[in-house]
Amino acid sequence: MLDLTPQEIKERKALKVNPSKTCQPVGAMYAALGVHNCMPHSHGSQGCCSYHRTFLTRHFKDPAIASTSAFSEGACVFGGGSNLKTAAKNIFDIYDPDIIAVHTTCLSETIGDDIGSIIETIDIPEGKYMVHTNTPSYVGSHITGFANMVTGFIRDLSKSTGVSNGKMCVIPGFVNPGDMREMKRLLKLMGVAFTMLPDTSGVIDAPMTGKYELFPKGGTKIEDIIALGDCEKTLALGSFASEAGATELENTYKVPYKKLYMPIGVGSTDDFIMELSKFSKEQVPYEIEEERGQLVDIMVDSHPYYSGKTVAIYGDPDTVIGLTKFVLELGMIPKYVITGTPGNAFEVEVNSLFEQFGVEGCICKQASDLFELHQWIKNDKVDLLIGGTHGKYIARAEDIPLVRAGFPILDRYVHSYMPLVGYKGAMRLLELILNALMDRQDRDCSEENMELVM
Repeated sequence: MLDLTPQEIKERKALKVNPSKTCQPVGAMYAALGVHNCMPHSHGSQGCCSYHRTFLTRHFKDPAIASTSAFSEGACVFGGGSNLKTAAKNIFDIYDPDIIAVHTTCLSETIGDDIGSIIETIDIPEGKYMVHTNTPSYVGSHITGFANMVTGFIRDLSKSTGVSNGKMCVIPGFVNPGDMREMKRLLKLMGVAFTMLPDTSGVIDAPMTGKYELFPKGGTKIEDIIALGDCEKTLALGSFASEAGATELENTYKVPYKKLYMPIGVGSTDDFIMELSKFSKEQVPYEIEEERGQLVDIMVDSHPYYSGKTVAIYGDPDTVIGLTKFVLELGMIPKYVITGTPGNAFEVEVNSLFEQFGVEGCICKQASDLFELHQWIKNDKVDLLIGGTHGKYIARAEDIPLVRAGFPILDRYVHSYMPLVGYKGAMRLLELILNALMDRQDRDCSEENMELVM
């Protein structure tokens, strides 16, 4: 490698190599799985649906159900309208979901199928629903698809009676079910009446009972989505995955929203808790104060091991922003921060964090990829990597410890059950960081001792 700075390396515009993202339908499918008795439906070829299901199943280690319009050559020429009509009838007859959530693929988008118009011609059984969103894979990322599907649920289902129901609508962002469980625990402790959309807890992490349930007990109830127009406020956690749905609710039903960072670390969780306290007008209970105190205690005790260490962070934008703020709180230096998801807001928010914490010489970039990150690291190494599974190739090549956090994590288990959000999640994340750094330190000491013996 040439000894070049990140700014001097010529930018590739023709292609991405190992992009830190996947396509829109993956996010749309995951969002739909967070609605009770919902069948996600992929309007396109069978292969697309199989890939998206496989991708989610490998991360969550739990089956991701979905149906497909199964395009053939004829549908590619004449459009997929008849495929969708036949699919809807078969799905309601055979699987009996309460709702079908349709998302598109590259093929149906390129053809130009008008999904909304097609759904209007479908004879939907009484008491059942169909919603849709457009998710062309060649635009945005799985985070964009997640945001579009959440917006589709709100646009097609939500209504207002004009009477407030006293609830808060919480859009949690693209996070694991373990994170949603932790958010709900904090919401309940703070006395907040809420509807979370989507809610994959109890769906993707449903327990083994000895009997397979096509539609597990979890997920946001349809009647609660319909009632979102009567909510008093929306809390959007992360601008990329959550703000679009919150904006839809505000524009249509005048439900005001507040956008916060993903509640990862001390400061962002503080903001989350104080926003809940403001809404419920309840004092913060000692149980939450105790958790915060424990986190701060661990940070102080372990400070010598992580202070000043450099780190490269990659993954989904909202998660990466939350992780960046947390490592800055720890006194670490996030030298490289990237996401594969396009959007200038990412660089604006990360650079504002650099300025807020007074760090210089750090690089952040949206719509980047892991090949570019590897180039930077080869020219100026870091002490730690934080991100999904695909960063392990950089970790191996450059002998850098890796903390697996975010999406996707394909080569480890249990992660989707354990939170990164809240004070509890920050404790777990800090443990992972410390173990990775201290294991490396122990290994280096062992190698030095062996050299002395030799």
